[in-house]
Amino acid sequence: MDLGFFGWIIVGLIAGAIAGFFVPGRERFGCIGTMLIGILGGIVGGWLWTSVLGMGTATSLIGAIFVATIGSIIVLFVLRAMTGDRG
Repeated sequence: MDLGFFGWIIVGLIAGAIAGFFVPGRERFGCIGTMLIGILGGIVGGWLWTSVLGMGTATSLIGAIFVATIGSIIVLFVLRAMTGDRG
């Protein structure tokens, strides 16, 4: 399944928003920041999913959102650790 450029932006926005619910602390990134975190999370999650875990690429929209959300949670934890925000 090829989501295309705009499809991945939508997946990034959804994944970033979902990740914000799972990571404690105040959200200060805004809509664009959340989308960028989600897109970066999709890259991180996709790399972990395929390279580290040895799984195939996500073939559905739900799978892509799941993988991007896991990556976004990791990105948010790293960002908050770097900025010293403990929630």
